[in-house]
Amino acid sequence: MTRPRVKICCISSVEEAGIAIEYGASALGLVGHMPSGPGVIGYELINQIARIVPPPVSSFLLTSETKPLEIIAHYKRVNTTTIQIVDALAEREYGIIRSALPNVKLVQVIHVIDDNSVKEAVEISKYVDAVLLDSGNPNLPVKELGGTGRTHNWDLSREIRKSISIPLFLAGGLNKDNVKQAIEFVQPFGLDLCSGVRTNGKLDKGKLRDFFSAIG
Repeated sequence: MTRPRVKICCISSVEEAGIAIEYGASALGLVGHMPSGPGVIGYELINQIARIVPPPVSSFLLTSETKPLEIIAHYKRVNTTTIQIVDALAEREYGIIRSALPNVKLVQVIHVIDDNSVKEAVEISKYVDAVLLDSGNPNLPVKELGGTGRTHNWDLSREIRKSISIPLFLAGGLNKDNVKQAIEFVQPFGLDLCSGVRTNGKLDKGKLRDFFSAIG
């Protein structure tokens, strides 16, 4: 099995970006405005970090916007390599974003809740470059759109992975103690984590070292 790529999310500074890359991150997650959750930073800082990320490391803008034109406007203020859409896109209008930003990769987050999540992932896989499975719940009064630190039902994650033909990132409560099991069970293209390599909200070099050692 190929070693999965690792995306370190909730990057909060140029220094954290450098640390994540030094320890082996293939991608960095930069969190725009969210209704809840950790790691939110401003447009200027996202743009500043995105500019210093060296190829082939990817920079992901996490956006909670749900309308194509608002997502495009959000992106144009930060210029990352990838847009990670953390909520449901209105009317599945991915084509509008594709036309405006043809060189930008699109990753759709699916919050794994029940069998409907599997159906949603299969449908959306026709429109995007990758899906990212997380443990949020967009149906709550205050939407949870990531950064929960919780695992979800990996049986559903594995079913999604088997049912789609595009890359799949697995997120939600991953850490050095459970990541090997997650890799073996789900067999994702990539892993995505925030709290699992942090202490008191700050990126922890020891936890990063242990996590990358655990995945081999």
